[in-house]
Amino acid sequence: MKRCGWRAIPLGLCLLASVVAGRAQAPGARGDRPFDPFRQFDRNQDGRLTKDEVPPRMAETLFGRIDKDGDGAITREEDEAFQRSRGGGGGERPQAGGASQGRSPRGGALPEPPVKPDFADVKYGPHERNVFDLWKAKGEGPRPLVIFYHGGGFRGGDKRQVSGRLLSGLLAKGISVAAANYRLTDSAPYPAQMRDSARALQYIRLHSEAYGIDPKRIGATGGSAGAGISQWLLMHDDLADATSDDPVLRQSSRIQCAVATAAQSTYDPRVHQRMFNVTGVESALLPFYGLSSPEDASNPKFFPLFEDASPITHATKDDGPLMLFYPQANEPLPEGAPGNLYIHHPKFGFLMKEKLDKLGVECVLKLREDYAAEGSGGRRVDPTDDHVAFFVAKLKP
Repeated sequence: MKRCGWRAIPLGLCLLASVVAGRAQAPGARGDRPFDPFRQFDRNQDGRLTKDEVPPRMAETLFGRIDKDGDGAITREEDEAFQRSRGGGGGERPQAGGASQGRSPRGGALPEPPVKPDFADVKYGPHERNVFDLWKAKGEGPRPLVIFYHGGGFRGGDKRQVSGRLLSGLLAKGISVAAANYRLTDSAPYPAQMRDSARALQYIRLHSEAYGIDPKRIGATGGSAGAGISQWLLMHDDLADATSDDPVLRQSSRIQCAVATAAQSTYDPRVHQRMFNVTGVESALLPFYGLSSPEDASNPKFFPLFEDASPITHATKDDGPLMLFYPQANEPLPEGAPGNLYIHHPKFGFLMKEKLDKLGVECVLKLREDYAAEGSGGRRVDPTDDHVAFFVAKLKP
């Protein structure tokens, strides 16, 4: 078999192809067109690779490194970005490992953001993952802030997943940026992830003068789990406790706006089953709620947790504006589809928009199809510029 053409095909999928050498034809073997690993393994041809579409070894050792936003799927853009981060060629093979600081959801060191933070690994709580980075934007007076919360199914991920383009775009517009880690479900179930994320926000508010931040102009963003956290903070009642002995907890947890990518508007498995005509429970929700098996989803003692964890439960007319973006194609799913096919589906966005429209809350819903450029084969254009513009309009730097 010929060696993979490192500069012709993105690095990540070259490695993928080498993993499955016995299952796919090599470059040049087909004659009629170049070997395309992405197309080879994209079984449903939705332009995204999920873990069930790639070989187990790939899923264990490489998937998380390429899946930059931690939303559980690899796009061509993410694979090409991974190639660029490694100089377009081969390199040391990633090592499998658990999620930790500085590591991707499924192992492998994450690349550093393109701009070094002004404040790195600031402790906002007692757990080792209670840390954030903060980049100060230039400008007169206190700056608005956007906090990034990483994805990874609440089971993995790291603050270094913050998009370099988003980071640079916000800083250029005079908006400071923070990126926070939070406890994962191997340490604590819900509500630890949301409460930690709220505490990071409250800590920054308490020290806003030192960071040059306007505490009344704060937004949040993230993908998948990070999108859920951002929505939850946008819609949940203020967690500030004026009687607390902890000065951090006396601060407001409310934010002024949010941008959420591949977001779940609800984490209620009963609602998922009705929405997508499925009977199971998405695997990430088992440790998230401390369920011992999918059958626990029908146990009434868990129902209050399902409802409290779901951002849509808390939506009220006084919530700030929300922008949603879904990179997954807006297409029907087969009956009984696995969780990794439905958990980022645009139906979640339509559900949220319907609720917010009724409340009179601004909700901008963008789909992958909205960014399909003519002649691009349906590949999406990076929506980051729209996300930056949304924050600029709402936070007014």
